[in-house]
Amino acid sequence: MWIAVCKYGELEPGRGVAALVDGAAVALFRLGDGSLHAVGNVDPFSGASVISRGITGMRADGTATVASPMYKDVFDLATGVALDAPDVRLPVYAVRRHRGVVWVSPDVTSGPAPDAELLTAATSAA
Repeated sequence: MWIAVCKYGELEPGRGVAALVDGAAVALFRLGDGSLHAVGNVDPFSGASVISRGITGMRADGTATVASPMYKDVFDLATGVALDAPDVRLPVYAVRRHRGVVWVSPDVTSGPAPDAELLTAATSAA
């Protein structure tokens, strides 16, 4: 099941927004390259719902990241793994864009969205 969250054009590149998806607090990001990422919004180190207000970035190896505004812990947006504490991770949600609308699946995945190829094709086609 997919849930419509917002229009793609309403998301500012490099900034996150918080959304409630089937009762789960989700942080949704549109990066500068147009890609979309959805992870849990609760910082596992502080317990605060602040990940959507984090600073996005890119590691030298191309890993898209978000740094929590609380303690500055950095998370991989594709896997949810905390880069300095690999045993800690954010939930990762499948996200896609269809006809200008961003959709998020309420089912937690353990890595990239299962239809990552569809997402890449959709974001590059827009």
